[in-house]
Amino acid sequence: QVQLVESGGGLVQTGGALRLSCAASGRIFSIRNMGWYRQAPGEQRDMVALITTDGSTNYADSVKGRFTISMDNAKNTVYLQMNSLKPEDTAVYYCHALLREGVWAGHMNIWGKGTLVTVSE
Repeated sequence: QVQLVESGGGLVQTGGALRLSCAASGRIFSIRNMGWYRQAPGEQRDMVALITTDGSTNYADSVKGRFTISMDNAKNTVYLQMNSLKPEDTAVYYCHALLREGVWAGHMNIWGKGTLVTVSE
């Protein structure tokens, strides 16, 4: 069974930085992409940043120029470097992976349990 384990959340002041990590483990044949989503209280879950295994990236407009996503393919780990944090970045951040468990398996969406990021004024 594949699982994603996030780490790196916490409390930071406005203008500060945090780095999130997410490691995929278990039965993994291939990963198509990994990414980060976030959900603030009372809001829907939105995409923050995505990266494919060939390095293509996509960012939400609200984080462009401040956040950087990267991936270590050998470790099946994705990172999110968050700089110049703002109070509106406060949310639970969820790791996501689109992957296959076997050569004959279809792609599956896997989610982590989330890590809380709080940015104080």
